[in-house]
Parts: sequence; structure tokens; C-alpha cells
Amino acid sequence: MNRLVECVPNFSEGRKTETIERLARAVEEVAGAVVLDTHMDADHNRSVITFVAEAEVVVEAALRVVRLASELIDLRQHKGEHPRVGATDVLPFVPVRGVSMENCVALAHEAGERIANELHIPVYFYEKAARRSYRVNLEDVRRGGFELLREEISIAEERAPDVGEPRVHESAGACIVGARPFLVAYNINLRTDDLSIARRVARSVRGRDGGLRYLKALGFELKSRGLVQVSMNLVDYEKTQLHQVFELVKREAARYGVTVAGSEIVGLVPQAALDRSAEYFLQIENFAPGVVLENRIAAAFAGKGEAETMRDFVAEVASASPAPGGGAAAAYAASLGAALGEMIAQLTAGREKYRDVDGEVRDALASLAPLRERLNQLVLEDSASFERVMSVRRLPQATEEERRTRAGHLEEALKGAATVPLEVASVAVQVLELLETLAEIGNTNALSDAATGAQLSLAAVAGARYNVLVNTADIEDEEFTHEHRSRAGDLLERAREIAARIETLLLDSI
Repeated sequence: MNRLVECVPNFSEGRKTETIERLARAVEEVAGAVVLDTHMDADHNRSVITFVAEAEVVVEAALRVVRLASELIDLRQHKGEHPRVGATDVLPFVPVRGVSMENCVALAHEAGERIANELHIPVYFYEKAARRSYRVNLEDVRRGGFELLREEISIAEERAPDVGEPRVHESAGACIVGARPFLVAYNINLRTDDLSIARRVARSVRGRDGGLRYLKALGFELKSRGLVQVSMNLVDYEKTQLHQVFELVKREAARYGVTVAGSEIVGLVPQAALDRSAEYFLQIENFAPGVVLENRIAAAFAGKGEAETMRDFVAEVASASPAPGGGAAAAYAASLGAALGEMIAQLTAGREKYRDVDGEVRDALASLAPLRERLNQLVLEDSASFERVMSVRRLPQATEEERRTRAGHLEEALKGAATVPLEVASVAVQVLELLETLAEIGNTNALSDAATGAQLSLAAVAGARYNVLVNTADIEDEEFTHEHRSRAGDLLERAREIAARIETLLLDSI
């Protein structure tokens, strides 16, 4: 199999084992296709089948399983926690080996055309396969579920399918087909039956509301277990990593007096996603990026250039170019705060005087490194989001159609430019929480460093909030604006409280 594609259909059935077994068999009846994993969830009433196939036969395998699902699953009788619009709700194609994302987009479009034409199920394209900008995000396509789509599909232009007639299939609904990179589906269960807590935690950690940039999250009730769940998708596991997600959910849940009951992977996870979290989960005492052979080689070749990074960034800020600007500088300030925290942790870990707190210190050290890396990425993302806004503002607006197109693109670009600094603020507060821990239990000789790191991180939160306010000023979506401004204000208030406590610890020690 030199040209390999992964396909991960999600079905609106999670309680009938026989149904899912029949669907899996339908895939494997196609030569060159093999099922890797099935995952059933009774509370969600949803299942995920992960299979891989040669590029030449993956569409045929997908079509067969979608056809059988339309015969076995009646959406009119379906009830479950997870939002859905179809018997086969989502059908993504993922490049694995010897194929490009463009190839997978073509496969998604081919599959969608056949589903609509042969099975008479309306199809919507999302992610990389989206044909309309407002359908890139899956949650936007699926909003309101099957029942609302059934009402609006024939009367609202924005709900018309990309392929097929503007009416849902009587029992199978619609199907959302796409192409995307590897996605890690990850759920964390909380020890409470209060659904509002899961929803509040989900809102605070997901990217669209200022949490982790590449994280999508919803809160669900697990009635069969008396628990609630934060159900998440890591859409870029290299930039938003598993242990970052776990720690942030745990920390947010703790604000409501709730602990984590456990977590689970839905489907399969790339080895690289686990490798990136090994430092945290394995708690390797001497771990640092420099002990990794590839990193040491890269550093050796980089040589002097690495020491110039900060000087180069400052010079870029000082130039006549408007980017990088205040938002990028805020992210950089918080990364320096995280770096100071790492220094304090390394000055504490392994010392006899601090033996009783060694575990907590190493936990803080393991958490700070990925936060610093994320902030460094946000430096670049902030500049890129600004450039996108400026690019859209330069679009022509001579005709009514051009003005309408420009307004739609500008709204989308401004939302991106507001979301990035909100994540900066969120990550900076996480840094502050760890700095407070280190100020309380860490090497007392480094208290001034903790206070300095706290002030840098506080400045980052304040600066990020300014950018949220500015970029939401022209956004027409009032709910988005209110949520982002409110979240930014809450983060700044929390940052001020933590920084003040750290400063008090320092002053009391003098």
C-alpha cells in the first residue's frame, strides 16, 4: 500500500453492537481496505470506525458503509448527547502515505458527489474540502442538528447543501464530508453530574473562546456513569498537545471544586502525539530538549544563530512594519515569564532542601516548557492574523457583491485576530498559576525571578486584552464579541490577583 488514506466515519448509533459490526464488515468487503478500530459510546449514542485503504478504493469503501448506515440507522428515532445531522454524520479523509491533502480533498469531493447522486443524501463539505468559507468548521455546519436542518435546508440559502437536493434524506438525514489532517479525539470525564460545569470548562479551554488554539470542546452528560464529560478534538496535536489539554481541563475543573475521573482516546492516535507528551507523563528527571539527539544536532548546526533570536525579534518590532506589534510582543513577554519559571524549577529540583516538594516542582517544569513553546508559536500567529486582516481590507469594494464578500472575509479575519490574543492571555494565566506555585515552594533565592516572571505575564494578559478589544470593535457577531471581551476581562482580573500574591510573597521575604 504505497498510497494510503485514513477514513474515519462517525455514525449516529452507539448502542447496537450488531449494527456497528455490520458496518465494519461492509468496509472490509472492499479489497485494499482494513478496519483499524471501532469505538462505541452509548451516552453519545455514536460510534467511530477508523479504517485505512488504498487511495484507489477508499471512496468505494466509504460509499458502501454510508449506504448500509442509511439502511440500518433511522435518525428520526435517534437520541443521544452528541450533535448530529446524519446517520453517517461525518466522513473525513486523511492523508497517511503517498497522498497529499489535495488528493484527499479530491477524494472527499468524489465521495460527496456519489453519496448525493447515488444515495440521495444531501452533502456538505467541511475543513480542507469546504467549498464555502463558513463551512470550514464542522460545528458551524452541524449547528442546530438534524431537526433544525430539516426545517431550514429548503428555505435558507446558507443551509443549502453543497451537493444534492435541498431536502434531508427521510431517515439518514445529511452527510458532512471533508479532508483534514490527523485529528486526536480526546475525552476527559469529571467527577460530577453537573452538566453546566462541563460546559463552562469546555468553553474556557476551546480555541474559539480563547483557550487552546487548536482545540475544540463540548460538554456532555454521561448519565450511565453519573458523570459529565469534556469531549474534545485536537485538530493540530503538534501545536496543542495532549498533556496541555489534560492539565488545563484539570485546572479549570478545580475552579469549581471538581476532579478528573479519567480520560480516553476515541479512535486512534499518532505516535508523534504521544511522543510529544512523553516528557510530562513519564516524568523523566533529567529531561530537557537538549538530551534529544535530533535537537542536539539541530542546535549544533544552528550555532550562533540561536542566540540572535531575541535580538532579531526586538529589531523586527522596532522596524517600520506594523507586524509584529503589541499582540506578538505580549506573547513574547509571557514566554519570558514561562522561561523564568523553568529556571526557578531547575534551580529547585533535585536539591535536598526541597526534597518534599520535588514532585510538584517537576510537574511545574514539565508544564512550563510546552506553554513557552506555544507562546512562541503565538508570536508568529498574532502577526499572521494581523496580516490576514490587512489583506482583506485591501480587497476591492466597488460593487455590492464585492462589498458583501469583503465584509464576510473581514468578519472571519477579525475573529481570528481576536482569538489569538485571547489564547495568549489564557496561556499567560496558566504560566502565572505555575509561577505562583514555584514562588510558594521553590528556591527562595529565586523569588524575585518569580515576581519578575509574574509581571511579564501580567503585562502579556493586559496587552492581549487590548488586542481583543480592538479586534472585536468591528465584529458584527455580538455574541462572539461579548464572550471574547468578557473572557479577556476575567483573565486579566485573575492575572492581577496572582501577580499581586506573588509580589506579596517577595516583599514579605525581604
